[in-house]
Amino acid sequence: MSNSFTGKLAVGSRVRVKDGVASPDFADVSFAGWTATIMELSGKKPNQKFIIEFDDAVVAAMPPAYLQRCEEQRLLYTMACLTADQIEAA
Repeated sequence: MSNSFTGKLAVGSRVRVKDGVASPDFADVSFAGWTATIMELSGKKPNQKFIIEFDDAVVAAMPPAYLQRCEEQRLLYTMACLTADQIEAA
C-alpha cells in the first residue's frame, strides 16, 4: 500500500463519487454524489484502488436497507474501495 499521489487524488483528499457508480457489494445501491476522504491507496497504476471513508453527513443519510444489508454481511458501510475512474476531487 502506498500514500503517494495519483494525479490530484491522494491520501487525505476529499472526493465525490461520480454519477453511475454503484456499491461494489450491492449493484442496486448508487454511490453517486456521495462524498468521502481518501484514507489509503492500494496497488499500482493503472489498477490502483482508493479506500475511502464517507463523510458523516453521507453516513447519516444512507438508506436503512443498505445499512442492514452491510450489517448482515459484516461489511463496513462507512468505507468503500473504488477506482480512480469512479471518483473525482470534491
